[in-house]
Amino acid sequence: MTEKLVVIGNGMAAGRALEELFHRDPDRYEVTVFNAEPRVNYNRIMLSPVLSGEKAYEDILIHDDDWYARNRVNLIRGEEVIAINRAERRVISRAGTVADYDRLIVATGSLPFIIPLPGHDLPGVLTYRDLDDVEAMLAAADDHSAAAIGGGLLGLEATLMERQLDQSAGYLLQRAIEERGIRVITRANTHAIVGDDHVEAVRLDDGTEISADIVVMAVGIRPSIALAQDAGLEVNRGILVNDLMQTSDPAIYAVGECVEHRATCYGLVAPLYEMAKSVGAGLAGDDSLAYEGSITATKLKVTGVDLYSAGDFAEGDDREEIVLRDASHAIYKRLVLRDNRIIGAVLYGDTADGPWFFQLMKDGTDISDMRETLIFGQGFAGAGPLDPMAAVAALADDAEICGCNGICKSVIVDAIAAGQSDLDGVRATTKASSSCGSCTGLVEQLLELSLGETYARPALQSMCGCTDLGHGEVRRLIIAKALKSIPAVMQELQWQTSCGCARCRPALNYYLLATWPGEYVDDQQSRFINERVHANIQKDGTYSVVPRMWGGITTPDELRAIANVADKFAIPTVKVTGGQRIDLLGVKKEDLPAVWSDLNAAGMVSGHAYGKALRTVKTCVGSEWCRFGTQASVSLGVRMERFLWGAWTPHKVKMGVSGCPRNCSEATIKDFGVICVDSGYELLFAGAAGMEVKETVPLCKVETEEQVMEHCVALLQLYREEAHYLDRMHKWLARVGMEHVQEAVVHDAGNRKALLGRFNFAQQFAQTDPWSERAAGRDAHEFSPLATPDLEAVA
Repeated sequence: MTEKLVVIGNGMAAGRALEELFHRDPDRYEVTVFNAEPRVNYNRIMLSPVLSGEKAYEDILIHDDDWYARNRVNLIRGEEVIAINRAERRVISRAGTVADYDRLIVATGSLPFIIPLPGHDLPGVLTYRDLDDVEAMLAAADDHSAAAIGGGLLGLEATLMERQLDQSAGYLLQRAIEERGIRVITRANTHAIVGDDHVEAVRLDDGTEISADIVVMAVGIRPSIALAQDAGLEVNRGILVNDLMQTSDPAIYAVGECVEHRATCYGLVAPLYEMAKSVGAGLAGDDSLAYEGSITATKLKVTGVDLYSAGDFAEGDDREEIVLRDASHAIYKRLVLRDNRIIGAVLYGDTADGPWFFQLMKDGTDISDMRETLIFGQGFAGAGPLDPMAAVAALADDAEICGCNGICKSVIVDAIAAGQSDLDGVRATTKASSSCGSCTGLVEQLLELSLGETYARPALQSMCGCTDLGHGEVRRLIIAKALKSIPAVMQELQWQTSCGCARCRPALNYYLLATWPGEYVDDQQSRFINERVHANIQKDGTYSVVPRMWGGITTPDELRAIANVADKFAIPTVKVTGGQRIDLLGVKKEDLPAVWSDLNAAGMVSGHAYGKALRTVKTCVGSEWCRFGTQASVSLGVRMERFLWGAWTPHKVKMGVSGCPRNCSEATIKDFGVICVDSGYELLFAGAAGMEVKETVPLCKVETEEQVMEHCVALLQLYREEAHYLDRMHKWLARVGMEHVQEAVVHDAGNRKALLGRFNFAQQFAQTDPWSERAAGRDAHEFSPLATPDLEAVA
């Protein structure tokens, strides 16, 4: 008979315990999870990137709705459990929901400590523990000043880490924080929070008042034990557990920040994951995996600050230390030794050897033989440089590789042995390197070590001669480091030239536009000549102007306007294009603003025939006129074009809508095509008819125009976010694979909606009609030469 397992709490520890249980015995329990938050399990370590705008909520999900469905977990959202009836083995939520259990996991986490200062309950006083807190900060942040009370780890990621740093590293950190425009006041006590109806200031004990509209209380956490205490479980600072993570009631386990184990409470993810593994094993009937406590390490995830600390680094007569300082590069390293063993480490500026030092500390390794070179890191341990592959081979099986997700070496090696043969596969299976990405190199080394000659590390093709980085890595680092200008990218990613070149500057300009809509300002000087002047240059130095004709539809007034412009400016050639538009060829450069002005006056806008953007949506007359038509292809094509135009893309995008399978609009060789059939719409993508001829591949079939729009927009946004600059859609598909695209756009409705939302947000800042801006003389870069002449020649 299936037993009943109830989980109170849906955080990272509880989720990892369930993963371990399902891995060992997926059918043993009927599982019910109560989550006080109205959402699924997400990575709380990554709240800071959400707060800074580097990531969205969707990017930090650990278990999505499909995970709960696949594992038959009954997730009850937004309901706080208020009572545990141990005699009847049932729990009751505040909403009145009752769930019986045979086994119970208490994972209530921790509560932010609120100093009971005068004014602590004023509107504008916030804490920082979950996504609700982040959303409250973001809602309150616009044009407001903020103060954070607390200098610990959490206060920083939202000011200094007294418990995690020594004074020297604290000084460097303070300097780095102040360079970001944040005032740091240490050795100060807060006396009161001042305000009438809302926070106005923070008053210190010495009478100093600091103006603030928002006060973030980040002074620490305390285990959430009230529920367990009310149920009669033994508690101290946390819920008391044995090495099997059982409470004083053997039917009830506890895990996470609410727990006190061997007189210690933990607030970092690695020990919580170790606890969770023991809980999952115990629930599956294996009591051999006892939890014996953890040595913890901290890595700060504040953009641009590399900092790592572990162990005990206090001063004392029974210990010695090794210190390395490099003031010019703001590098500081300190190792604390006792009896020739590392007991503490603080690294600032260069943290690459942090995991190695941590492993030596955990293992209690005698470092006598490497004492002279130890501070220089693993590469110089002992006699001379160490082969990186030998170094990763020497790591213990339980060496932590991915700190964000608590993944050790053996988990990754096991995944590779089970058939994962590339980085994406390991990420998908283990989550290693899927968060901040700092462990990617180690994961790749483990792949190479495990697979030997059968593993071919993807050849990295650099963007250009200015950098060794490829397009994908640059895109990732722009997000990870929150780089929001071309100079910032070139400085932080160590460009080898002072201003870039014709290959990298347009790519960086696009990546920044796509990543930071509304924040990054388009750099016209980093565009090709065609995009700078909004017309296609011809071989004789004249230009081609193509007005937009929505879905290939025009009017007599538009045709007369085109004819009048051709006559007025003596334009030598007027041609119908393959995309159902009219091209005015041979326009003189000095006439461009006047040509645009006359076309604008007739209601016509730029067709972006020159741009890395949506070019056309080609249509046939469909059921509006054709006797074979099955759907209204013209109106659908016009709707698509009006919705999508103006969005920059990695390369040009062409679309087509055919009103029946006869395919008169050639939808099967477009980047996105729609074939109308009696029962709905067949959606196709990744076609091309240029230097490479590609037939489209099926995406899916839908029934309504609304579904066509939703899938089309989501696909375009996914392409915008993932493709390398100047890759057409079929090249992007070849790199990421059909399974990835269909999962993101077709199968995962939530992700599809998220992609649609991000596109809609970006469109608020999309280019308006550039012709009207240029004709009105509002463009400061109008026709100006570019510092890099090669851009003139590249279209």
